Amino acid sequence: MSRLFAVTNVLGMVIMIFGLTMLLPLAISFWLDDTALFAHSQAILITIFCGLVMSLVTRWHRRELQVRDGFLLVVLVWSVLPVFATLPLLFSLPDLSFTKAYFEAASGLTASGGTVLTGLDILPPSINLWRTEMVWIGGMGLIVLAVAILPMLGVGGRQMFKAETPGPMKDTKLTPRIAETAKGLWLVYAGITLACASAYKLAGMTWLDAAMHAFTTIGLGGFSSHDASFGYWDSPLIESIAIVFMLIAGVNFATHFLVWRGKILSPYRYDPEASLFISIILASCLLLTLYLWLMGVYPDLLTALRYASFNTVSVATTTGYSNTDYNLWPIFAPLWMLFLCCFCSSSGSTGGGIKMIRAQLLFKQVFREMIVIMHPQAVSPVKLGGSVVPNRIVFAVLAFLSIYIASIVSMTLVLTLSGLDVITAFSAIVACINNLGPGLSQVGPATTFAGLTDFQIWVCSFAMLLGRLELFTLLIVFTPAFWRK
Repeated sequence: MSRLFAVTNVLGMVIMIFGLTMLLPLAISFWLDDTALFAHSQAILITIFCGLVMSLVTRWHRRELQVRDGFLLVVLVWSVLPVFATLPLLFSLPDLSFTKAYFEAASGLTASGGTVLTGLDILPPSINLWRTEMVWIGGMGLIVLAVAILPMLGVGGRQMFKAETPGPMKDTKLTPRIAETAKGLWLVYAGITLACASAYKLAGMTWLDAAMHAFTTIGLGGFSSHDASFGYWDSPLIESIAIVFMLIAGVNFATHFLVWRGKILSPYRYDPEASLFISIILASCLLLTLYLWLMGVYPDLLTALRYASFNTVSVATTTGYSNTDYNLWPIFAPLWMLFLCCFCSSSGSTGGGIKMIRAQLLFKQVFREMIVIMHPQAVSPVKLGGSVVPNRIVFAVLAFLSIYIASIVSMTLVLTLSGLDVITAFSAIVACINNLGPGLSQVGPATTFAGLTDFQIWVCSFAMLLGRLELFTLLIVFTPAFWRK
């Protein structure tokens, strides 16, 4: 119980800080005089009050958190914050059930982008702003977690960087102090978001739409203020801007930080994830352009390039925007895009999936096994970025892949058992666990998750949290060994 009280004390403070993030939509609601002012006011008061009570009641148990306390806190933060994030939605949309509101909030905070809402064009602007702000907060939250929050809990953020960042940066300290690194990452993140919003405004969006879509573009979350998503503008220029910034957000933000700090571009060249990430996505765009043109989906190559590029980049980076219903394309195209979302984004980015660095290590391990089969006495270390990767990291990646596949298979079976067809069930789980958002068939880009039952929506909500916490962080809390002294 002592551990739970200590964690609850910190959780209360996090909840109070989270309540302060609701001030932005409150200000917009007041400025625009929309109908959600009361909803935001009540949500802020309840959130801050609950956080304050939790901190005060457990203040005598405040102490330095241990490693296992950190895991528990992370799980509680990601599962409890969506409860408070539902409040503006529930107060302003009385017909919305808690199950669907929790899904919407979890989708925002995990930067997934799947939605249960329709009529987005007529929602109060401040509610749409809150939805998109959640994506921005959630996208940055995991980056800061590694370099700012975890060291406070007694977990070494630098060790996490050494295990998960590209080879050339494995032993590089971004700054002498963790706090400075966190501040630098925030500045880079905010700066790129501001640049994206400015570009959207110059291309024809209103300032409010530009800000909301910049939040979800850089957060790679895909929420929009319009039911038609980017099809609302039908603008190749706006879509091109989105492609550029989605690709930027799909690269490791630690690499962006090094470029910003050193005022040089060489970190991009030495980041093995970035070059492969861009290469695979560009090759896929060209492949699907030719495929859609040859299949007669679009009459000319330029039109095919426009729609193939935007939707491929959106899905591959786990953003979830769309400018057409790619669910109607020949099945190879959406399946290929769904495959890309599983691994394309870089570690340290705001994207989901297993991350490019794990995919690289898995490929190199397969190649090493073939070498060992042919030459049993050969010594063939796995290298990444010129550095030898320890076997324990390779084994950890293999274990991660095993849990990843098992999770997809088991939750797909659960959804099919509950009555969904296999394409809807499989694509919904893949989209949720990779934090993509829209899937195929009944949960495609032109529809929402609202047609699912409450049970199916809870399964998808769990899949989003599981994917955003990278499997082990969430699953470890359910093991008996975690709770032993």
